[in-house]
Amino acid sequence: MSSPTIKQLEAFYWAATCDNFATAAQRLHISVSSLSQRIHELEGILNHQLFDRGGHRAVLTEDGERLLGMANKVLEAVITLQTSFTNEHQGLNGRLKFGVGELSALTWLPKFIAIAQKQHPLLHLEPYVDVGAVLERKLDAGELDFAIMAGRSSKSSILSQSIIKADFVWMIAQPLLAQATPQDLKSLLSQHTLVTLPSGAGTTRILDDWLLSQNIHEVKRITCNNWSAVAGMIREGVGIGFLPKGWTNNGIDSTLIQLESNPPLPSLHYAFQWRRGDIRNIIPTMQVLVREHINFSLRPNDIL
Repeated sequence: MSSPTIKQLEAFYWAATCDNFATAAQRLHISVSSLSQRIHELEGILNHQLFDRGGHRAVLTEDGERLLGMANKVLEAVITLQTSFTNEHQGLNGRLKFGVGELSALTWLPKFIAIAQKQHPLLHLEPYVDVGAVLERKLDAGELDFAIMAGRSSKSSILSQSIIKADFVWMIAQPLLAQATPQDLKSLLSQHTLVTLPSGAGTTRILDDWLLSQNIHEVKRITCNNWSAVAGMIREGVGIGFLPKGWTNNGIDSTLIQLESNPPLPSLHYAFQWRRGDIRNIIPTMQVLVREHINFSLRPNDIL
């Protein structure tokens, strides 16, 4: 009697934990037909059906659920074995696809990639940038190994570990401020356009909470999913907006004036998020590395 192979167990693991077979095949960099073939071979070896394919999508059978826990342990043991016999200077290996927001991509991500590559030269990194709502959906579907997102996930399938907070301050171009009367923030928002990120971004939540606390229900907005473009539009006097506090501390363009806000915008807490049940040692390793090097106070000029 033949025994299951590691490739068959890997195919089963990803098929069982991803949203669909197509996503699982992408994670393994094989075709869907190859993935299905490996699972079919595994079912033949075990003489048990692992997926119920009767509906619109394949779902685990009771035997599949039972195998998933055992497959996790086997694959983790294989990873531990590989790591034990790998030169410690080579670090982790394989492919790692992770998600970050646009603010992360603009600040700490480039340095993080450089450091991660130096520590783990055999690890192929695939960063993916989007708003938090999209990252959460992709993480839940198994398209990402982990993500750095604002807030904690509401999904029971995703675990969150808080790692850092970001603070923001209101900014306005000096010429725009000189034209305004009166000059308190609430009045300025009634006179000028609000330049901000779109819905789905973590900053939108703290903005909406702040507007509600100030009893501001209607404001004209220009939304853009790029922080550099938002900062550029504020600098050009298109409207009012807010930027990471660290950017102002590091000497942002002198044409921008910081506006006093009472109360200030709430801090935005970021978390390292990964899928429940993912016991690969790559997850805690990356969690430690991210915590050590995440820094929203970096500006684009600081990383070039």
